[in-house]
Amino acid sequence: MSKRIFGRLLIATAALLALSGPPAFSASKADVEAQFEKWVRADLWPEAQRNGISEKAFQAAFAGVELNWTLTDLAPPGFPPAKEQKQTQAEFSSPAPYFNEDRLKRLGSTGRGFAAQYASTLKKIERAYGVPGSIVLAVWGRETGFGAAKIPNSAIEVLATKAFMSTRKDMFRTELLAALHIIDRGDATPAEFKGSSAGALGQPQFMPTSYLKYAVDFDGDGHPNIWTSVPDTLASIANFLAQKSWQRGRGWGYEVSIPDGVSCAQEGPDLAKPVSHWASLGITRISGKAFPSGEGKASGMMLVPAGRDGPQFVVTPNFYVLKEYNNSDLYALFIGNLADRIAYGSGAFQGPWGDVGKMLRSDVATMQKALEKKGYDVGGSDGLPGYKTRRSIGQWQEKNGLTPTCYPEASMIGRLK
Repeated sequence: MSKRIFGRLLIATAALLALSGPPAFSASKADVEAQFEKWVRADLWPEAQRNGISEKAFQAAFAGVELNWTLTDLAPPGFPPAKEQKQTQAEFSSPAPYFNEDRLKRLGSTGRGFAAQYASTLKKIERAYGVPGSIVLAVWGRETGFGAAKIPNSAIEVLATKAFMSTRKDMFRTELLAALHIIDRGDATPAEFKGSSAGALGQPQFMPTSYLKYAVDFDGDGHPNIWTSVPDTLASIANFLAQKSWQRGRGWGYEVSIPDGVSCAQEGPDLAKPVSHWASLGITRISGKAFPSGEGKASGMMLVPAGRDGPQFVVTPNFYVLKEYNNSDLYALFIGNLADRIAYGSGAFQGPWGDVGKMLRSDVATMQKALEKKGYDVGGSDGLPGYKTRRSIGQWQEKNGLTPTCYPEASMIGRLK
C-alpha cells in the first residue's frame, strides 16, 4: 500500500469516529475517502496477504490510488441510495440501431486488413484452438476496435472503488484480488494495468478472473500480454471461446426465412433439432444457398431476436458460445455478422429490423409475471425478453387465436392481466 494510505491512518480513524454519531446520509466525500483508506489497509490488505499477494506488489498497485467518483453503480457509505434509473437497453427497443451499418462496414473493412496482416498468426491460432480467425477478429473489433480504443482507466482504481462502494461489492472484491495476483506475478506493471470503467482489462476486455483462466502467451515472451501484444490478444480470445466449448468446423449460424405456417415459438438452445429438421419445415437460407451437406445431422436452433418483425436465424451451438462473452443475442449476432463480413465480404442481414419494443424493463417484467401465473416458463421475471419469454409470448398468442409475433408488445399487457 502507498505511503499516502499508511500515513493517513490517524486521519481515517478520526473520520470514522466522527461518523459514528451523526444521522444517516450525513457523510461527505472526504469522510468516505478516509473510510476507503482504512478499508484498504485494515480489511483488503490482510485478505490479499492471506491469498499470497506480496506486500511489494500490493504497495505498488495502490500507489496513488483514490476513489473514482465518476463511475456508475456506486453506493457510498453514508450517502442516500441512488435513484432507480429507467432501463432502456438495446434489447428493449428496436434492435436496428445496434447494427449500425456504417460502423459495421468500417469494422469489416478494417478486419479484412488485419486478417491479411495477421494471416499466419490466425492460422496457428485456428489450429491450436479450433476457432476461425474471422470470429476472433470480430470479437477483437467489437470489444476495442481492434485495439484502437483508448483504455485510460487504472484498473486497480476502478476495481478498488467498486469493491469498496458499488452495488456489487463482493463480485468486484473477487475481481480486485484476481487483479492483484496478475500484478504480483509480473504480467503487467500497475502503470500498464489499464481497464474499462467496468474493470475489464486490455484489448479483449477480460475481467481479471477471466484473464487468469483464459489469457495465454502466444508470442513466446514468457507471459500473457493483452494490452499491447496482438498475438496474445487474439489467442486469448480464441482460448476463451474454445474453453467455452466452441465446436470446430462449424460457424455461428445462418440467416433464414421461416414460412408463415411455421411457428416462431420454437426457438431456444433447449429445442435444438438437426438442421435437416428445420429444412424439412420449409425453412431456407435467405441467401438462396442450401445448408452445407455436412450440417444436416448437426444440431441447430431457431432464433427470432425480434420475433416475426426482424431477421430470423438457424444458429449452431457456437452462437451460444459467443453469448458466453457477452450474454446478449444481439451481441452474438453482431459478432457473427462482422465475422462474415471479414471472411466473405458479406453485408447487412437481409431481413429488416422492425420498429419493435420501446418498452421498459419493468413493463416486460410485468408481462413475464402474468405469463408465469398462466403456467408459462419465461425464464424468470427479470424484464429481459430472452428466448423463453419470446416463445412463451408466441405460445400464448397461438392459444388465444392471435397471430404469433413472439416479441413483447405494449398492447399485450392489458390482455395478459
